[in-house]
Amino acid sequence: MIARRAFLLASLALGGCGFALRRAPELQFRTLQLVGFKPHSPLADELRLNINASENTKVVDSAAEAEVLLEALADSRDKGVAASNATGQVLEFTVRSRFKFRLRTPAGKELIAPTEIALNRDMSYSENVALAKEQEEALLYRGMQTDIVSQVMRRLAAVKSL
Repeated sequence: MIARRAFLLASLALGGCGFALRRAPELQFRTLQLVGFKPHSPLADELRLNINASENTKVVDSAAEAEVLLEALADSRDKGVAASNATGQVLEFTVRSRFKFRLRTPAGKELIAPTEIALNRDMSYSENVALAKEQEEALLYRGMQTDIVSQVMRRLAAVKSL
């Protein structure tokens, strides 16, 4: 009972100060098509979820229905050695995720010029815990993908006129 009262008081206090949970940005177009993505692309799936979460914009499957086209020009991930010891044993990797896109109308008017988002994360490495490091790498890529989607959504929200 005391915990419930404390939660209620905290909710009222936060609500009164203008605090609100982050919502999907408001986009200026009602329909959007994702083009140029690889089949079953996790990035395209996350973009679709975020765009469909906005109140007034939906992802459509055909260019005839779309007001704008979000075109993937490049989507890549790679990994390189960042540090090694004197015997050549890897101590640290850098994982990279890169996404290049543009936004245009079906008629070809460019709304966002080709834009590249590139993210890097460093990761320590030890052969003794190779499986755990493989899982950590997957989590780093997933986090970078979420960051890329957030940046794309902010850029889409900045488009003011078609």
